Amino acid sequence: MDQTLSYADILRKTVQEAVLNQPRLQAIKLYPVCDHESGHFLVLATGWNKQHWMDTILFHARLVGQQIIIEEDNFEESLTQALIDNGAEKEDIMTHLESV
Repeated sequence: MDQTLSYADILRKTVQEAVLNQPRLQAIKLYPVCDHESGHFLVLATGWNKQHWMDTILFHARLVGQQIIIEEDNFEESLTQALIDNGAEKEDIMTHLESV
């Protein structure tokens, strides 16, 4: 089995599920961004937070070969466990600090 394709599917599924499961308490919208070609998977948050415009990356992972590199994970409940629950191997997931 091509692990790279499998991990791309796992990342896409995890990012899309994270957006669906977020409460809509404020006027902030979450957007999944999945670019299989470049290997970048993100969750963007945009909207008004009280009187300030918010435009930030809540989650960013890169797929490099058979490694998932977590660049940002600002979810209360980390998406790393969701990646593992969706089929990624724990030893194939690292933070950007570990990849240097």
